[in-house]
Amino acid sequence: MRRTIHLLVLLLLLCQGYAYAQASKVSGKITSATNEPLIGVSILVSGTTQGTTSDVDGNYAVNVPGDATLVFSYVGYVSQTVEVKGRSSINVIMAVDNKELGEVVVTALGIKKDERKIGYAVTKVDGGLLNVARETNVANSLQGRVAGLNVAGASGGPGSSARLNIRGVTSFSGTSSPLIVINGVPMDNTVRGSAGEWGGADLGDGISNINPDDIETVTVLKGSTASALYGARAANGVIQITTKSGSRTKTTIEYNTNFQFDRAVDNTNFQDQYGQGSQNLRPTDKASAIVSGNTAWGARLDGAPTIGIDGQQHAYSKVKGNINNFYRTAPSWTNTVAVSGGGEKGTYRLSLSNLDSKSILRNSGLTRRTINFNTNYDLTTKLSFNLTASYIDQQDKNRAQLSDSPLNANNILFLSPNIDQATLSPGYDPNNNGLETAWNSDSYATNPWFVVNQFVNDVSRKRLISSLSARYQFTDYLSLLGRIGYDYSSDRRFGVTPYGTLYSNAGEGGLDNLTLGSRLEMNSDALLSFSKSLNQDFSISASVGANYRRNKFESSRLYGGNFIVPYLYTPTNLRTRNLEYQSTELVTPSLYYTADFTYKFLTLSTTGRYDRFSSLPNGNRSIFTPSVAGSFIFSDLLDSPALSYGKLRASYAKTSGEAANPYLTDLYYNIGNPINGVPRASYSSTLPNANLRPYNLREFEIGTELKFLNNRIGLDVAYFNRKTTGEIVNAALSVSTGYEGTTVNLGSTLNRGVELALNVVPIKRGAFTWSSTFNFTKLHNEVLDIDGGANNPLQTGTYRPMNGNIGIVKGLAISQVRAYDYKRDASGNVIVGSDGVPLRGDLKPMGSGIANLFGGWNNDFNFGNFSLSALIDYKFNNKILSATEYYSYNRGLNQATLVGRESGVVAEGVKENGQRNDIVVPAYEYYPKLATNVSAISVLDGSFIKFRQLTFGYTFNQALLARTPFQAITLSLVGRNLFTIMKRTDNIDPENTISPLVSYAGVEGGSLPFTRTYGVTLNVKFK
Repeated sequence: MRRTIHLLVLLLLLCQGYAYAQASKVSGKITSATNEPLIGVSILVSGTTQGTTSDVDGNYAVNVPGDATLVFSYVGYVSQTVEVKGRSSINVIMAVDNKELGEVVVTALGIKKDERKIGYAVTKVDGGLLNVARETNVANSLQGRVAGLNVAGASGGPGSSARLNIRGVTSFSGTSSPLIVINGVPMDNTVRGSAGEWGGADLGDGISNINPDDIETVTVLKGSTASALYGARAANGVIQITTKSGSRTKTTIEYNTNFQFDRAVDNTNFQDQYGQGSQNLRPTDKASAIVSGNTAWGARLDGAPTIGIDGQQHAYSKVKGNINNFYRTAPSWTNTVAVSGGGEKGTYRLSLSNLDSKSILRNSGLTRRTINFNTNYDLTTKLSFNLTASYIDQQDKNRAQLSDSPLNANNILFLSPNIDQATLSPGYDPNNNGLETAWNSDSYATNPWFVVNQFVNDVSRKRLISSLSARYQFTDYLSLLGRIGYDYSSDRRFGVTPYGTLYSNAGEGGLDNLTLGSRLEMNSDALLSFSKSLNQDFSISASVGANYRRNKFESSRLYGGNFIVPYLYTPTNLRTRNLEYQSTELVTPSLYYTADFTYKFLTLSTTGRYDRFSSLPNGNRSIFTPSVAGSFIFSDLLDSPALSYGKLRASYAKTSGEAANPYLTDLYYNIGNPINGVPRASYSSTLPNANLRPYNLREFEIGTELKFLNNRIGLDVAYFNRKTTGEIVNAALSVSTGYEGTTVNLGSTLNRGVELALNVVPIKRGAFTWSSTFNFTKLHNEVLDIDGGANNPLQTGTYRPMNGNIGIVKGLAISQVRAYDYKRDASGNVIVGSDGVPLRGDLKPMGSGIANLFGGWNNDFNFGNFSLSALIDYKFNNKILSATEYYSYNRGLNQATLVGRESGVVAEGVKENGQRNDIVVPAYEYYPKLATNVSAISVLDGSFIKFRQLTFGYTFNQALLARTPFQAITLSLVGRNLFTIMKRTDNIDPENTISPLVSYAGVEGGSLPFTRTYGVTLNVKFK
């Protein structure tokens, strides 16, 4: 770490020497036709990469040869070419170009293009929107801001993973996440670990390591045409991050600090009329109190003294605030210092950042330290290089267990209504060798306070994301770029079942994980680019290139039990030890091209890419994927005072994808742990497929962009239709073959939909401006084929009650929540069994766990130095398979279980003989059996509308700062997840999910409560 800091400081000092390059100096001022200074105008010496940009006053200075020609360019203005002719002062007045209203957009491979010429949908998000009110995973800050982008996160604490889907879920067999690209180079976004029906922790993904203070812009490339140049990894779109860089005209020191508090939100609406106990009776001794600690099948609460789980007498009354008292108010503090600047030869930026984020679960949280360095330097007038590097050191303490009960502190949710959570503390008996204190009849439902005080689940990561590129400018229209991207992470996980855990063998605990892992994502590419205007009306931009990708993963895991010496958590203190080793490697060489042909207001674009996948058989591992797009600026043909800009676009692309896992095409043996000293080996139960090939994805898109009344109103609408064929899926085989299944190219999916983005400036008067943006997405997702045969549904995930699941069903959307409905007769009557409880019917699809209608509405108000911003987002038509709902019925906590408490329950329906049901069942028997038989009552509507974010800021007046060392100061009050405007779930937040994986989309239960965030952000720029 220290050596890295020393190296970056040395680079910074070298960069300071940029300003001292020797050459003939030309300076001047650049203004508009109304004499306003233009900031950030690009001034380049023609035929070279040498140049500068204008400062806040429109001034510039550049060293040039005496016979040089300067090119002045600025978005929205007519470019000017001026010969120096020995002059030392050149002032320029730039005229507005009404035909050049588009801005520069960073597209695939980091290629910058004029927005007017792009024939596909692209959305750019300013980095400033992501770091005022912030998330520890910056991806979550994109929610509600981009049409077509659906963001959902696992509720696992700071730095948890995010599920990102662009234009629906494309693949039901592999990943449906977009490719994450930083400065043109792909990065690894692997989910390091997630929870399932048997528990587990969310260990974060790759993008959660990124510091939002270093982000300049985020560009979302939505369609296959937009992302085709990245190949198979970008079949689901691209999220492209451009980091901040320095300026050639000035040195800037910037300090940004953000201090926030997270507070758990209690979404439960459990009944508060009956307390702990069984069969309508309250506990009579400590043993009966412990047995009923997480149930509410006791007597009516009356305040009478009643024995509790601690053996003491307590009022048999409703206890309030258990959620807010058990979970703490969690602070999060980020500090970032950045120094940037440059001179005639180049720019630099160095930032140092520290994040300390506590979880609402005590004794849990993360710290992240980030060093980011970015420099550009012109070695000669034709040769330049760029270096970007981010070093991340992240420490996660006690990542929370989710879903299943073992070592899951979130079971505090099911505490009986009359029990104070404090009576469970400290969760262990210090006089009995730290043995866990029981609080219910199930030893696997761990005491939440025992988890807080004893659990160990630490994860650390050291990561270097870097790229080095060099560009040689042969002429002003021909250049060659060489680039290497390097993303290496080293992870360590240390997880322990603590000594004293009740369910562990002899209460001696065990070592669950001492895992050391590393992952390398390396990309090398070369790009030859040509861009030239052949005449006033016709221009060509084209590039050809090659890429070589290598991805390698290696992991060693040591585990075992029991611990010999209490609380000595070392491998040598185990009675038994086991070792696992994993290693995978992928290699993909590629060739590609891109070309844009522009004639006046028409642009035709085409791309092509050839990939060769090492994970597929020799005869089937290559594929060529082309795309074509067109852009028509029809407003150039019109003379309309109302229409400022109008564009039609259309595109078609074919992309591909490989298998989610390698080594599916041949038979491989695994060497396992020996038994009594005898070596043991095994092989996969999946039959290898030597004919496996890449799957295909074809997408068509058409859209329009309209701007009215001098850009006061903007509308962007797109329709897309994307279909996959030859999906790589698992097909079942008869066990008589010696295998359980095989992997085949038979699946097919369809996604089609509409995206809309509306931008309006309703008021712009004097110092007051109100701007409003609204986006809307409606999708239709359908599984067209599963295995080319019987098309039996595939189960991909489930929840802990195990009476429902997430699956793939032909003819329906991916991630179907499937549950058992009521059994009914021919007339639709519920059939009741001989025990008086409705019988279980068929396992039916209830709807997808992924919303098909979503969007957001943002409003910005600016008045002088004050600013106010508010974001509302929404999702509709997704279902939730809720373990919380199931357990609330099972344990007598749900409001619905109040019916029949005193008199018993008579189920509405008919007996199996057709007669009207008249069987009376005690409530404490009826509702647990009902929840088990009919899991459909645990399926909830996940639709919501939320007030997602509010910020209120003040920028100090420049006159107040005139005699201070400060150039600018902005202070903002911030809030996120402030309240829910609408939801259809009574006892949970509809966003409380256990996993970011599509295979578990919609599964809820045992996760951390959703949090409400308040804070303050201070940004200071020094002179």
